[in-house]
Amino acid sequence: MEIKVLGKEIKVTEAINDYVERKLERIEKYFESSSAEVTIRAEKNEQIAEVVVSANGENYRAEAEEKDLYASIDKVIDILEGQIRKSKTKKEKMMRDGCIKEMNQTTSPKSEITNEILKYGYYEIKPLAPEDAMLELQERPTHNFLPFINIETNKVCVIYKLKDGKNYGIVEPEA
Repeated sequence: MEIKVLGKEIKVTEAINDYVERKLERIEKYFESSSAEVTIRAEKNEQIAEVVVSANGENYRAEAEEKDLYASIDKVIDILEGQIRKSKTKKEKMMRDGCIKEMNQTTSPKSEITNEILKYGYYEIKPLAPEDAMLELQERPTHNFLPFINIETNKVCVIYKLKDGKNYGIVEPEA
């Protein structure tokens, strides 16, 4: 891992540099090649550590502030490690889900279901005259048929659009 430690208003000593390198070994195990830029600075009574890790075309950034510089470095490394683990887990899950979806798509055409009722449709059946049923079917351009109770015969009938698109047919039981 390529590590660059910068100090703003704080001199970066050899001890700080070694500590940062040792702590970044926890991050290094997640990537084959990566680089990190560590910035440490002091503001009032707080010691702030900011780390940006670049690996595999992605950037992970975290910042932590504590009264002790070493504590802020520890905290920022914990935050980064959590971000990286979460990102890796999310990618692995997406890859796994993608494989399952592909498997389902390849196996579904082989096992076609035949001679089974796969869908049920429910319709409200109103008592109507055949002419009124035709008018109601015309008001529903996406429907091809309409069940109704014929008020003249008191039987359940179905009015449907013929293939010519201009005329209608009625299905009525004999009995």
